[in-house]
Amino acid sequence: MISGAHIILFTPAVEATRKFLRDALGFESVDAGGGWLIFALPPAEVAVHPADLPSQELYLMCEDLADTIARLSASGAIFGPVHEERWGRITLMTIPGGAQLSIYEPMHPSPSRPA
Repeated sequence: MISGAHIILFTPAVEATRKFLRDALGFESVDAGGGWLIFALPPAEVAVHPADLPSQELYLMCEDLADTIARLSASGAIFGPVHEERWGRITLMTIPGGAQLSIYEPMHPSPSRPA
């Protein structure tokens, strides 16, 4: 049985990215040896959407997108425009180190959050 998921961010700025995950996002970590940090993530969910070709995407979720943008901008994140969709408000976040992650405030039901 599946017990979790492991996501890898590839970046030339490892320390800046780790610092952002730890300090700005508040993710707890363990040292897997030799300074290789592995960060805990909040609960996750998987959705399946129709597409012509198989692919996958990672989205971080938040409760208040405007507040999250303000807080994370102060920590060095850069945000693209916010788009209003029927399922939520979404933007693209570039974090220190250059990795880009989508982040959104969901408006849809979630198995991870009470109704």
